[in-house]
Amino acid sequence: MVALEGDLVVDAVPAISKRLAAIAGPGERVEVDLSAVTDIDSAGVALLSLFLKRMDASGREVALVRVPDSVKVTLELFPFVGARVAPDVERRAVFDRVGAWAEGIADLVLHFLVVAADTSWFVVTGVFKRRGVRWHVMFYEMAQMGSKALGVVSLIAFLVGATMALQSAAQLRQFGADIFVVDLIGISMTRELGPLMAAIVVAGRSGSAVAAEIGTMMISEEIDALKTMGLHPTRFLVVPKILAITITQPLITAFADAAGILGGFLVATFYLDVGAESFIQRLQESLFLKDVVTGLIKSVIFAWLIVSVGAICGFRTRGGADAVGRSTTTSVVAGIFAVIVADALASLVFYFGD
Repeated sequence: MVALEGDLVVDAVPAISKRLAAIAGPGERVEVDLSAVTDIDSAGVALLSLFLKRMDASGREVALVRVPDSVKVTLELFPFVGARVAPDVERRAVFDRVGAWAEGIADLVLHFLVVAADTSWFVVTGVFKRRGVRWHVMFYEMAQMGSKALGVVSLIAFLVGATMALQSAAQLRQFGADIFVVDLIGISMTRELGPLMAAIVVAGRSGSAVAAEIGTMMISEEIDALKTMGLHPTRFLVVPKILAITITQPLITAFADAAGILGGFLVATFYLDVGAESFIQRLQESLFLKDVVTGLIKSVIFAWLIVSVGAICGFRTRGGADAVGRSTTTSVVAGIFAVIVADALASLVFYFGD
């Protein structure tokens, strides 16, 4: 068995090629242990390819064993080399799997904290600098994340508000409490459903776009080019998006609240025979400014989570085009999950705060 370690990149190829050149002639099966390899590039793959061809010519069987997932992704891009990766049949102990899982979670949390800290720093310092923020990019992102998402968010909120009023009408009619549909629609839309629906739609629409954009730049080495030019990727890419969504998300949420209440208003007026004046009067009595502000505060928290999760998924993209697809899918699922968890926690905080 031959064990390789460290970075299998262009600078390390000469030294590693000497070790592999010592294996010559016919013989038994050769296993190349890559468990200690931390990184590999095209030069390293070319070296392994030449070694495999030389072993094939001498009639010796070669297998690449214990290949890390990060290295395996690169090797699979080259079918001749990727086909020699031996399947991992070794079953790790339960504690090993739990430890690996915990290590991955800790690395993800650390990466999230680093991105959040960098973003906060560059936002605070950039706003007070003359050229600290790319304002024209921020306005472009506002159009992409805000105005172009307004239609679908408003339509969904309108339908949800109308459906909720329609479903509650049968129960309220039994007690002659038709007017209380106003309380149900007004409070639930402003405090809960409006911010949540807007965030879920934006997470699927804009969060995936952030992950796809940054992920594509990762695999095309544009992020490395930014670092070479002295530009911090977080300040250059993430900060305009954070500023844009911080402004647009509360506005989208406000439109979602209005659309949902409008849907409930139409159902209450035409189906429950609640007069328009009675609906508006009851809405003014039951809905307080605190309810609206609570939803808007939650929408800002959701906005930060959506962009942060999308950026992290993009920065962690490794491999080829399929990796961008996986990162995009992960950003949508993780973004919606983060929004729902944050919504539950925020609801508890505001509930006990009342």
